[in-house]
Formats: sequence, structure tokens, C-alpha cells
Amino acid sequence: METKEILKFCLEKGFLLDKDILALFSESNDVETSKRLIEDIGQQTQKKIITKKIFYENKDQLSRILLDLPKDNHKLIESLKIQLGLSIEISKEVAIPIQQETQKDVQQFENVKIVSAVPNYLGRKIEVKDFVNYFRNRFTEMKKILQERNQLSNLVSIDKIYGNRQGISLIGIVLNKRVTKNGNILFEIEDMTGKVLALVNKNKQELYNKADELALDAVVGLKCSGNREIVYINDIIFPEAILFERKKSPVEELALFTGDLHIGSKKFLEENFLRFIDYLNGKLPNTQETNKIKYLFLVGDIITGVGNYPAQEKDLAFTDLESQFEKAAELLGKIRQNIKIIISPGNHDGVRLMEPQPFLDEKYAWPLYNLKNVILTANPAMVNIGAQKNFPGFDVLTYHGFSYTYYANNIGSLMQEKAMNNPEKIIAYLLKNRHLAPTHSSVQYSPTTEDVHIVKKIPDIFFSGHVHKSAVSYFNNILTISGSCWESMTAYQEKFGNTPDHCKVPIFNLKTRAIKILDFE
Repeated sequence: METKEILKFCLEKGFLLDKDILALFSESNDVETSKRLIEDIGQQTQKKIITKKIFYENKDQLSRILLDLPKDNHKLIESLKIQLGLSIEISKEVAIPIQQETQKDVQQFENVKIVSAVPNYLGRKIEVKDFVNYFRNRFTEMKKILQERNQLSNLVSIDKIYGNRQGISLIGIVLNKRVTKNGNILFEIEDMTGKVLALVNKNKQELYNKADELALDAVVGLKCSGNREIVYINDIIFPEAILFERKKSPVEELALFTGDLHIGSKKFLEENFLRFIDYLNGKLPNTQETNKIKYLFLVGDIITGVGNYPAQEKDLAFTDLESQFEKAAELLGKIRQNIKIIISPGNHDGVRLMEPQPFLDEKYAWPLYNLKNVILTANPAMVNIGAQKNFPGFDVLTYHGFSYTYYANNIGSLMQEKAMNNPEKIIAYLLKNRHLAPTHSSVQYSPTTEDVHIVKKIPDIFFSGHVHKSAVSYFNNILTISGSCWESMTAYQEKFGNTPDHCKVPIFNLKTRAIKILDFE
């Protein structure tokens, strides 16, 4: 009946609706509001054919129209938000896209700040020049970091190498690398002024090992001698992240770190996760410390997603993203409200694979948006927790870790150490390069105006997941944590020789810095 009335109205007014929009309005059971909305959007856009594309292209006009609707029409408004993915926030005075609202460098919550800027997307078709600018910006930022290293004395640009120069330093990006027939390592570096070949002698074993670890497209410093054709390396200086102080909070609070829940998979370890929730809520015996738990980090792959690997549908208990997020919200909603749950996306969570990854899509993840103690971030992100009067808090760098597989399979030392089962080695390697994905092909990425993979600010804690292996370590005083998973072994994982850890949760005391791993397996 509703469909017929809407079609009759459109025929009278000269509008044509595509089938998706017609179905949306018909399901709303609010014919009069649907009519008004169709007419208003037609007048605003001067369009007679109303499609989803029209709604997407006219979000500002639509938000004003929705704002004028009576309050009892919110069912239709919410349906539009979910089905069209418009992410429109309605209040008494103003309606604005959430993306605009979050373009702040600092988002403030109780004892939690998201201090990383929201990624500045290009908003247009990506061109070759965007990648050129991206790498130029990366080089400039990394050069600033390396210039602070006192080992790089007598620093010159490549075009200033005249004659045979001794005792000079260069900063460059690694273009290519190979082993010569004599067993030496030869690579080419580039700065803003030119390119030059660089050679490392095989007889300098320590230096040779450093050169062997160089990642393509990484920015490094070189102490060398030579001419405009070739320089001979005496040392390689990495821009590594170094923390000079291990902070301690004046207040005893606890932070927990996990992720890779893969809710929606038939292999999701739900009973184990429910036991973890009981622990958080203080329902398990001899767990008096739980009342001090204030922060829970979930570093991506909250759900198992759809179509992430061949024949995944065989492993799914819930076959669509929205149902998986509903289940996730049902479980996370059981956690007591005074624990802040900080969630970043992963490659299974229904967002784009290109990094930086945006917040979880409200079109599908709306149930999580309704949880008051959930804080959503992009990937990667920097989050500050536990700030007190006269104490700056702990900076936590979160990164899902999609780039890890590349380095574990392409860097000699990481291959020897079987780093996929020792993720702390990969984390240390990337912190040494002060970049989460230095090689162009190591991860899909968008050439944003700022390279978000650069570790500009040194974190107190670096937390990642993806490889499903639990590990806790330190690198230059930075606490590094790799999370386990809550999904039992899949045939796809077994095919690649993965040996995941299950249900292990590191818990960190902000006052004492004591850390232990809880086991809910």
C-alpha cells in the first residue's frame, strides 16, 4: 500500500525513484514524510530522477531537510543514515556530517584523548603527482628527524658532492638494492637534488648486516666518502624511535590490550570471550584488581567480515557486516560502562583496505556507535590515556599491522627469526625505521597530504595485532605489545603456516608499569 501511494505521488509530481530509494521509503511506513522528503530534495537539487547518488552528492541540503522534520519521524531518519551511509548527526539546532565534526587534531573524552589528526583525504581521483608529493613530504619529514642525529656530521646534499669528498654525510631515500658479483651490497639513494650509488663492502660485517636490512623507500642517513658517481659507506644511521623516559602515573589504573576478535566467524571463541567479559566485570574469583581497569584497546578485526579470503562464507556464522556488528555490540555492551573501549579498524572490518583506514563505517557499525563507552579511531592512531594533574599521561600508538607480512617475508634477519611468530621483531624493525610501512608495496595506502605512517611523536606504548601472536617487549624504552586473537585456526591460516595464540590479554599497570598476560583460553 505504501509503495503504491508513493508511486502515485511521484507520478503526479513528475518524480522518478530508483528501486533502492523506493524500497527505503516504502519500508519506513511513513508515507507523508516520505512524500515531503522526495519533494524537498527534488526542489533543492532541481532533479526529477531521485537516486542514491543524488543523496550522496547533496548531503548538506539533505541534513537541513531532515532537521526540519518533526521529532516523531526519527525512524525514517535513522533508516536513511544506515541504508545510505550518510553519517548525519541530528540535534535540535544543527545537522552536520560526522566527518566534519571529527576534523579536530584532539578529540577529548574522560581521561582519553585521540591526539592524531583525522586523515586529510584528497577527495578526488588519485594521480601520479599525488604519490610524488607524498614521497617528497615523507622525505622532508624524515630528513628533519635525521638532522637531529649528531652522528651525521658534515651533512651535504647529493648535488654538492664535488671531486673526492672524505667524511661527508648524506640523507636519502633507498631506491633499489642488490648484491654485486663480488658479494658487496650496492644500492642507490636519492634526495631532492639527485641520485648516487652507495656501496657497502662485504668485509665490514656489522655494516653489511645493516645494509642487508635496508627497506626499499626507507629514508636513512649515510656516513661516507666518495664522488658524484659512487660513495663508499662507513656507517648507516637509522631514524629510530627512542624514548628517554619510562613514565609512571601517580594514579593506579589498568589498561588492557586485545583485538582480532573476528566476531561473526563460526570459529569465534565466544565462551572464552564471555569469560573475559566476566573478568572485566569482576565476576571471576580472586580478581580484585578489576575495579582499577579503566581502558580496553581493541586494535582491529572486531568482526570477521565478508569476502576477505576465498570461500570465507563457509566459516561465517553471520553472513553480513551489520549482523556481525550487532553481535559485537551485544557482547561489548555487557562490559561495565566505566571502562573506556578504544576501537580502531582492521582489514576485516568493512572499511577500505587502503591506509590510513577511517573510523568504522556507521552504515554497518551503527550498533557500536550507540555504546556510550566506545571511542572510535582511525588506523593508525595515537591515543593518550591516564592524564592527571601534572602528569601528561601515556601516548599509545595503535596500528593494526597489515604491513607486517611483507617485512617478515622480505627482510633477511626477520625471515631468519621467523618473525610472523615473533612479531616483536617486526615492531622493533619498523620503529627503527620510524615508519610503519616504509616500502611502497608493503601496504595499500592513499597518498594523503601527510604520511600518517611516520612515527613523528614517540609513543610510550605501541600496540598492534593482525598476526594473531601475543608478544610483549621493549624497544628503546617503548613498550611494544602484539595481540593474540579470539578465533580458532581456520583452514586459510593453516595453509600459510600460521600458529596463532588465542585469548591472551596483556594488562598494564600505569602506576607500577607491571605487565602480565591474562589467559582465557
